Amino acid sequence: MQTSQDSSATAKPVPPQPSSSEELSATAPGQLRVIKRNGSVVSYTDDKISVAITKAFLAVEGGNAAASTRIHETVAKLTDQVTATFKRRMPTGGTIHIEEIQDQVELALMRSGEHKIARGYVLYRAARAEERAHNSPVPEKTHPSIRVKRADGSEAPLDLGRLEFIVNEACEGLEDVSAQHVLEEALKSLYNGVSETEINTSLVITARAMVEKEHNYSLVTARLLLDKLRAEALSFLGVAESATQHDMTEYYPKALPVYIEKGIELELISPELRDFDLEALGAALKPECDHQFHYLGLQTLYDRYFIHSNEVRIELPQIFFMRVAMGLAMREENKNERAIEFYNLLSSFDYMSSTPTLFNAGTLRPQLSSCYLTTVPDDLHGIYGAIQDNAMLSKFAGGLGNDWTPVRGLGAYIKGTNGKSQGVVPFLKVVNDTAVAVNQGGKRKGAVCAYLETWHMDIEEFLELRKNTGDDRRRTHDMNTANWIPDLFMKRVFEDGEWTLFSPNNVPDLHDLYGKAFEERYTHYEEMTRRGELKLYKRVKAADLWRKVLSMLFETGHPWITFKDPCNLRSPQQHVGVVHSSNLCTEITLNTNKDEIAVCNLGSVNLAQHIVEGDNGEARLDLAKLEKTIKTAVRMLDNVIDINYYSVPQAQNSNFKHRPVGLGLMGFQDALYKQHIPYSSDDAVEFADRSMEAISYYAIKASSDLAAERGSYQTFDGSLWSRGILPIDSVKLLIEERGADYIEVDQSSTLDWDSLRETVKTQGMRNSNVMAIAPTATIANITGVSQSIEPTYQNLYVKSNLSGEFTVVNPYLVRDLKARGLWDAVMVNDLKYYEGSVQKIDRIPDDLKALYATAFEVEPRWLVDSASRRQKWLDQAQSLNLYIAGASGKKLDITYRMAWYRGLKTTYYLRALAASSTEKSTVNQGSMNKVSSSAPAAEPQAAPVPQACSLDDPDCEACQ
Repeated sequence: MQTSQDSSATAKPVPPQPSSSEELSATAPGQLRVIKRNGSVVSYTDDKISVAITKAFLAVEGGNAAASTRIHETVAKLTDQVTATFKRRMPTGGTIHIEEIQDQVELALMRSGEHKIARGYVLYRAARAEERAHNSPVPEKTHPSIRVKRADGSEAPLDLGRLEFIVNEACEGLEDVSAQHVLEEALKSLYNGVSETEINTSLVITARAMVEKEHNYSLVTARLLLDKLRAEALSFLGVAESATQHDMTEYYPKALPVYIEKGIELELISPELRDFDLEALGAALKPECDHQFHYLGLQTLYDRYFIHSNEVRIELPQIFFMRVAMGLAMREENKNERAIEFYNLLSSFDYMSSTPTLFNAGTLRPQLSSCYLTTVPDDLHGIYGAIQDNAMLSKFAGGLGNDWTPVRGLGAYIKGTNGKSQGVVPFLKVVNDTAVAVNQGGKRKGAVCAYLETWHMDIEEFLELRKNTGDDRRRTHDMNTANWIPDLFMKRVFEDGEWTLFSPNNVPDLHDLYGKAFEERYTHYEEMTRRGELKLYKRVKAADLWRKVLSMLFETGHPWITFKDPCNLRSPQQHVGVVHSSNLCTEITLNTNKDEIAVCNLGSVNLAQHIVEGDNGEARLDLAKLEKTIKTAVRMLDNVIDINYYSVPQAQNSNFKHRPVGLGLMGFQDALYKQHIPYSSDDAVEFADRSMEAISYYAIKASSDLAAERGSYQTFDGSLWSRGILPIDSVKLLIEERGADYIEVDQSSTLDWDSLRETVKTQGMRNSNVMAIAPTATIANITGVSQSIEPTYQNLYVKSNLSGEFTVVNPYLVRDLKARGLWDAVMVNDLKYYEGSVQKIDRIPDDLKALYATAFEVEPRWLVDSASRRQKWLDQAQSLNLYIAGASGKKLDITYRMAWYRGLKTTYYLRALAASSTEKSTVNQGSMNKVSSSAPAAEPQAAPVPQACSLDDPDCEACQ
């Protein structure tokens, strides 16, 4: 019953064999190829699979006529399944070992319920393996059995000794991994004439396939990938042809100055980096930090971040971090010491700068800022000027938030032409197409979010911009939208009252008003409509419009729901302007006007890295380490403002005046796991409160101390800071304006805020705004922790990238299951079957089911409660995704009302599973032993929900 693609009984490795014409044709790109046990390569063909499966059936059932039809149909179906598996894994072609094909045949038989056939097939394979082992001599360990084709076309024997050393080195210090197993499996994929690159690929793919059984193989895979990176970069720089990780203690210091000179010569990095003490900085590099990477993190850096020349990466991980550190330290007086300080923070994974900073620090055009917020004026010249600003900002990797509320609505009078306006929507179509056209230097498509206030005449059509039906000329499929909601609208919803829509050219002051002032003016305009003094308006039921907002949000994922009044009433900068919108990811709340494009610079504390074991053996937050991290992080963020490249003058004007930064966090879920705290618990809400309080306290202190050294920002006088009103105090301002009946926010605190208030009033603040929690999807991948404040999406899922599919598994779950003797192959299969959920696996204890509940298993109230506790400490906002299982209109209504009632400033994506979609169906979908191809995009749902910020769809990467 052996598959006929392998008729040889000779075991690998063997002396090199001459290639047949069939073998030569098999090497064409885009084709699937089969590696036989003798190392030769042949084309993959369906017919040989069919023959093998047919033989298996005939051996068990015989060849009678009654069975013939069933066998034929079943064999065809199983053959298609096996072939489809390999084509999905390797859509651009590749090599498969004969054993992998037989494994898939065996698996297909079992999944189809053909257990007798599968059993016979397994026994036959075992017998043939024993026969081959008995007849084949064991080769010498160092015997070169395969010839390797080098880049220059020459050939040399495969260096098995080095291969073994690299694999052993990759497994060094790790538990429950086997270097021998990796080596043996990788050798099955090698063949005569294999290239040097394919050898590393074989090692990486082999180790990567083992991750689902043992999470530490993710570290092994990353270390094996490093071998490729070292060879690529060190060879290009002329430092060494190849190197082991142990060699990097010698080679990293040598490589740094060569890299700097080469990068300057190629016009890839700034000549200013030459002015550093490169010997001292080289000596400060820490090769051991390379071992922190998991595979996904290192592959992400390689694919997207490392500087390259003609697709050859010339950076290595520690050189990459040092380049970023040098780029952020180049204006410091003691820049060498600061560069080392910044490098130590980045390379430790205690803190990570946002993607634009990682991309561009130290380069010739250091566009380091993440987010830009603009207000679009109500005139044609201003509108197209704003669209041009969008293009220029997008070109250099900025994420955009546009306030479109000032632009007059459909049917409004245009004095200059004596005509009527077409409203906001046609211009938004132009914005959408501009975002597509200006694709951020080819790195990703442009990303923009349009904001509109709920009283705008065009709000109903605005809500439908992302629909897949209707006039496509009035649809924007490639941009995001957000509803900028005043408190008065929410009060009318609660009271089941009426709501009036206006064109902003008739009510121009509403745009700049909030709180009680807005309410008074808005009701005044409503009275004018009743007296006939305002002709262009529309009256609707507030509850009906609210239902439409929620309906569109569920159907299209837009508009995001954001709240105007808390953003303004709690803004430290209300003395010099108004917050008219948030940004691309809803965490930035800064003033905008025709002369100022708000800019924010982001970075995130890795909360998981600050959880330590206390004296009593229980995990706790290390406040001393957190304070040290934040002090350096805030300095790095402040430096961005002076170093940054500004593509439009309004952005530089705003940033130099106010100097806002946005320090956030990631790894919140990891921090809970380390403390064994379930996300759905009062303890988690309390930890959200206390951890954010500490971050807020140390961030404000760091900015104030920086002001003592460098001076306060220009518009400090008159700010809430200057009056001793800190973010926790501004909650009272919101309560007073909104009314206590419409808000409930915990106001407890534990730290010495009185002394900090006095410090801020005395020393000032270096930055108008200090905190904002961004999505962090990509930088969280780099550091190997959970995104931002997100709950775990799945405990086990399959991720896809350019190199194929690989499994991502929750290491904390594996840790706890191992501790209880529950981690085995059956558990892996159960997790696959239940798509990463532990709730239906009977063997798992209830406490672990609570701890490892996934995003849709966490009631949304816990997400909102934790967000409310964080929001009271934040001077800006947070990117809050809401996950709702069994979604219905009522459930959405309750959740978003609760978000407003709890004092949140903004919300982000809605992740909704309809009630009809929560039951798992594996038979019809063929999803047994299979999980979604990427998280969190592929869950079953009644309505399409757009993908979150992720490596696969990084619309929001500017915020990461």
